[in-house]
Amino acid sequence: MSKKLPQIVKDDPWLEPQTEQIEARINSYNQLKNDLTNKYGSLYNFAGAHTFLGINYDATNNGWWYREWAPAAHALFLTGDFNNWNRDSHPLKRIEGSNEWNGVWEIFLPKEEYKDTFVHGSFIKVRVLSQLGDQDRIPAYIERVVQEPNSPNFKGQVWFSDQTNFDWSGDDFKTSSIHTPIIYEAHVGMSQEEEKMGTYKEFTDHVLPKVRDLGYNCIQLMAVQEHPYYGSFGYHVSNFYAATSKFGTPEELKQLIKTAHSMGIAVIMDIVHSHAVKNHNEGINEFDGTVYQYFHAGEKGDHPDWDSKLFDYSKWEVIQFLASNVRYWLEEYHFDGFRFDGVTSMMYHHHGHAGFGSYDDYFNMGVDVDAVRYLQLANEIAHDIKPDVISIAEDVSGMPGLSRATQDGGVGFDYRLSMGIPDFWIKILEEQQDEDWNIWDFWSVMLNRRANEKAIAYSESHDQALVGDKTIAMWLMDAEMYTGMDNESGSIVVDRGVALHKMIRFLTCVLGGEGYLNFMGNEFGHPEWIDFPREGNGWSYKYARRQWSLAENGFLRYQKLNNFDAAMIHLVRDHHTLEPDTPVNLLNMDTDNKTICFQKGDLVFVFNFHANHSLPNYKFFAGESGSYEILFSSDEKRFGGHDRINTEDRFFTDEDKCISIYNTNRTATVFKKVD
Repeated sequence: MSKKLPQIVKDDPWLEPQTEQIEARINSYNQLKNDLTNKYGSLYNFAGAHTFLGINYDATNNGWWYREWAPAAHALFLTGDFNNWNRDSHPLKRIEGSNEWNGVWEIFLPKEEYKDTFVHGSFIKVRVLSQLGDQDRIPAYIERVVQEPNSPNFKGQVWFSDQTNFDWSGDDFKTSSIHTPIIYEAHVGMSQEEEKMGTYKEFTDHVLPKVRDLGYNCIQLMAVQEHPYYGSFGYHVSNFYAATSKFGTPEELKQLIKTAHSMGIAVIMDIVHSHAVKNHNEGINEFDGTVYQYFHAGEKGDHPDWDSKLFDYSKWEVIQFLASNVRYWLEEYHFDGFRFDGVTSMMYHHHGHAGFGSYDDYFNMGVDVDAVRYLQLANEIAHDIKPDVISIAEDVSGMPGLSRATQDGGVGFDYRLSMGIPDFWIKILEEQQDEDWNIWDFWSVMLNRRANEKAIAYSESHDQALVGDKTIAMWLMDAEMYTGMDNESGSIVVDRGVALHKMIRFLTCVLGGEGYLNFMGNEFGHPEWIDFPREGNGWSYKYARRQWSLAENGFLRYQKLNNFDAAMIHLVRDHHTLEPDTPVNLLNMDTDNKTICFQKGDLVFVFNFHANHSLPNYKFFAGESGSYEILFSSDEKRFGGHDRINTEDRFFTDEDKCISIYNTNRTATVFKKVD
């Protein structure tokens, strides 16, 4: 094969018919990169719009600049506490003759004159006169936004990080220490048991220790960017540079991250660059009076499913706004990486409403070339700033090359989410009886991912916990979770549910990817769905919280599920089971007894999914001669099982390298060769 072919085509010859499109992807990005570098000196400089736009202190001139990009606006005025909310006294001037900052307005506030009024914590807005009329808006690059008491309205707040003097000293955490991300997906607001909105500080004090003890090495924080509607789960972003004030101050978020780092935990941000809230009062929609300032005009600018606005990634000012946002969160808050939301929606004009039946569909069916190019840019900037950054794509399409280097023909992510796995488990639980399960399907779905592209596996995330869907625990046990989770209940529904809950998660963790993700509370089978306060539920927080006491109550089997999750996570970490290129060898596939035996790394796994076949003297090929011991069994009593297996037993191979075990039903057992 020609050496001129892109690397992803060399690795996958089935992509050869798409060579022209892949080369165009590479060339298009290289052209953008060259153009930006020629104009700005570097991509890093290009991603520095927030150091010029918004509010920035000028030490040379001893004062503050406020600048705003609003090319179609007729006039702008800064108003706030500092001028008693006078809407006329502080007009901005349009920067004339600037090639770099076309359409930018500015005003300078000398510190000598405003040191007692333009102060940390004071409130501001910008009055924008445009073809839409006269509107008070929140600055686009504002770093803090707060809601007015007893009001739906929000205001920008002056926030001088140099005056808060947050101390990052001692934060010597290296993201490179995370070889395989084992991620605890979390939402700060719903992380407390009390029926209220949780805070950064409460999360730091009460949840981080739980994450550390379970063994997760990453947390993925949802709803970080400011969003006006709490029930959007943080996905209708209004203020892209503002850490939401719903949970506390920027310094309290920074302390959360610093504390996580001290525990050896990386912090990944769920970043939303796929769309924005429509709101005028809070967001950037029609900021300068046009629909096309940040977003596409017409129907193309409206997301058909999300009731939100879609960015125009062809405009340099737009991708600069977003790329600078990547740099801002990495540098200002010391985040270790990003999970990019809605990547499928970004990459295709059809937003994923299409079948991907062939490779041709990925490259010739409604691809938004500009969005793909922005994602390549965002990934390169992130890796330039922090070479060991963790970059994850939420993509359901399976776009080839998504988590490959841009020069190879890829989009530059480190990992993609294996979104087909949770769909598979839900489909199995919803549509099939246990007796009808095909374990070959289990095997193939877990391993069905592109070679040379790393993936994060999960059996369920926040999506499956929302009202309208069900967690795996609810699919398995439903109403019995409210009556049968007592250790002594003897409920056969709960017995089945607890056993399969462990096995499903374990198989997914071990085989599904080069990383693993779990949503907060699902590790112990949290029984309640997530329903944020809204008019339909009386603005109640009853279902927007986590009932940690269920796992801490020694009389309930939630604690046993929690114990198992911790043992599972520590096992795969201690044995480096998820490391890329760790060999997987299928040892035995017994469809009659629904048993899968395989070797991965230095461990041998036996999964018996059968409803009732417990098999003494079950013989299978172990792969290597020697003696084996049990590291743990999901049937142990500490994990809510029945203790049918003696974990102290030693197993010796015969002349055919086989061992004989007691293969109990609905059990996962882990063996290790000891000599």
